[in-house]
Amino acid sequence: MNRKNFIIKSGLASAAIITPYVFNANRLSNLNKNSTLHIGIIGTGDRGGGAIPLINGIQNCKVVACCDILPFRLEDSLSKVDGKAKGYKDYRYLLDNKDVDAVFVATPFNTHSKIAIDSLDAGKHVYCEKTMAKGYKGIGQLREKQSTSKKVFQTGHQYRSSRLYRHVANLIKEGKVGTIQTVECQWNRNGDWRRPVPKPEYEKIINWRMYREFSGGLLAELCSHQLDFVNWILDAMPHRVMGVGGIDYWKDGRETYDNVHLIYNYPNGVKAKFTCLTANAKDGYKIKVTGDKGTLVLDYARAWFYPEGNYNRELGEVDGVSGATVSWKEEKGTPIELEHTEPTLQALIDFRDNVVDNKKPFSDVTTGANAAICVQMGLDAMYEDKIVYNQNKG
Repeated sequence: MNRKNFIIKSGLASAAIITPYVFNANRLSNLNKNSTLHIGIIGTGDRGGGAIPLINGIQNCKVVACCDILPFRLEDSLSKVDGKAKGYKDYRYLLDNKDVDAVFVATPFNTHSKIAIDSLDAGKHVYCEKTMAKGYKGIGQLREKQSTSKKVFQTGHQYRSSRLYRHVANLIKEGKVGTIQTVECQWNRNGDWRRPVPKPEYEKIINWRMYREFSGGLLAELCSHQLDFVNWILDAMPHRVMGVGGIDYWKDGRETYDNVHLIYNYPNGVKAKFTCLTANAKDGYKIKVTGDKGTLVLDYARAWFYPEGNYNRELGEVDGVSGATVSWKEEKGTPIELEHTEPTLQALIDFRDNVVDNKKPFSDVTTGANAAICVQMGLDAMYEDKIVYNQNKG
């Protein structure tokens, strides 16, 4: 297999021979609030490249290295860095850089496990974008590696860092909606989900999300966030899943579905429904948690509570949280107003703090693995047209 074909087959992996790792595992042993965390970005597409301006704005965080196999993406990412950063075509050489303390992995889904494991072996702290790993084997291998590592591993389910989402999750666990009946999730868009390709040979590198070998499609790239949220509020994993999908609108050679519809069965009879469309954006992103005392509705940055029965709808403090107030609106229920930071930025700030404090992330390898297992169950259900039972212990 020549290098060109290897790159297309393996997403972001390089055909270069692996060299021995050289690293200083104790570099951050005395890291404190005044130290600067040096970060390497592995994969500088929309997500990795988009993280650079956010990191630039975080105190005591600095991007010192970037890696991508596409030269124009690498050049663009380096231009976004405050100050100077080294560029790499092969992530393994970035891992040899002793100045890199931590890595942000934003490569195609099928490469996450390998790159994250190599990064831990190289003594780096890891922020690994969702979905954490592809396939049960990759999930298990990464989870096992992290269990023997002393480095911080954070999965990029950024809504776990959202202070609004944390507050809402606590409300649900404290009984705000009562006994949960269902959770309904959607993430609808109207667009083909494609990126422009400057050369035909870049098709699978740039549009890897369209191909099953590299991607879990809409379920892995979008619904995984909502799956993680349902696991979180229920403190449980689903017993089984059924679902359908299809390539029914965008007839453009893609292999992953352009619409997906799944139902996950959780303990105590809770059903969680997930829908993702690419040809209708009505209501966009939404999570609705329904219980016998009320309903909580979330979008990206706002939340509302709709009570069952005759509840007090006067303006006032809600649940003793400073700055969180309620005011009834017939069309929106009771808004839950809580000051919070954009979730991805907050997740990156949390990552730095977790490294500084040597603290286990709230979105860690276990929660990431559980969401990844749910994704794989859903893919198996759709692609194999069957009910899939959970054989993995979360």
